[in-house]
Amino acid sequence: MNETNRFSDRMEPIGIALGALLVLVAVATLAGAPWATKGDALASALQVVGAVGTAAIGALLVWLSRAD
Repeated sequence: MNETNRFSDRMEPIGIALGALLVLVAVATLAGAPWATKGDALASALQVVGAVGTAAIGALLVWLSRAD
């Protein structure tokens, strides 16, 4: 297999890279412990839900990009 035929679709590497970036951003957001700040509990909960949703969207994008 040569490098020109490595991916079945030209957009596949972009989908994989963007999905991985979304997952990394979500992990970094959760690593920042948004619940540890002195903000409102509702705002922290929404930020956690948003970060988990971002990770799910990123993982779904990688999965869709790799599906044949």
